Amino acid sequence: TRDLLVSLAGEVGLKDAIKAQYDGELVNSSEGRPALHTALRRPVGDKLKVNGVDVMPDVHRVLNQMTELVGRIHDGLWRGYTEKPITDVVNIGIGGSFLGPELVSEALVAYAHKGVRCHYLANIDGSEFHEL
Repeated sequence: TRDLLVSLAGEVGLKDAIKAQYDGELVNSSEGRPALHTALRRPVGDKLKVNGVDVMPDVHRVLNQMTELVGRIHDGLWRGYTEKPITDVVNIGIGGSFLGPELVSEALVAYAHKGVRCHYLANIDGSEFHEL
């Protein structure tokens, strides 16, 4: 039930864990670093300090670079090895690096650019490549 779920969230300190993630604290213990996914959605002008350094200017610089790259691909200006426009993008990821992008692109398929196809591989095992 909902009450049990809320109780469990309190017992495991979910509220504090969420705050720690939003504050840029080390929450990814397996990799020994913060999980900065939330920084990608912060507006320009917000500050997020990690080890005393505001990471937000770099986050927004990279988001702008990504926007420019996507625009160039959509406009057919970014060319591949054959000098032809890029028509396929392959995302290779494990765990959230695979599932997250695939989930988002499936959810937004109605708004997708029709000239580019996205493919997702869950790992670098060569057996998956032949299916592309």
